[in-house]
Amino acid sequence: MAVYTAICTIALLGIIGLAIDGGGKLRATERADAVAMEAARAAGQAIDPAAAVTGDGVRADPDAAQAAAYAYLVRAGHQGSVTLSADRTQLTVTVNGTYPTTFLSVVGIGSMSVSGHGSARLLHGVTAPQ
Repeated sequence: MAVYTAICTIALLGIIGLAIDGGGKLRATERADAVAMEAARAAGQAIDPAAAVTGDGVRADPDAAQAAAYAYLVRAGHQGSVTLSADRTQLTVTVNGTYPTTFLSVVGIGSMSVSGHGSARLLHGVTAPQ
């Protein structure tokens, strides 16, 4: 009876550990997605004023957009990459990080990688996006 109880206890602790660390990784991934989306939105505010004022279209200023996105990532405590589409209207941010495990470190898994993705498209128009 004692051996059976010990085996069941170990199995139950393993299942609880997987649930806690799995939920923690899920929350960390959601946070990385949220940070990536907000960094993309911050980058989307950095438009090229010369093109916007002359009516040539709304495009991002590449240097200012990347600087804004990286500044947001630094303030949020994350690392990532920022890309801008060729037409300078689509900004994509990828955030990379790790989730330090609680229970899985007992079996040698000290951390799990986490990544988040976010994008923003520059739109303009009075009654509908153009």
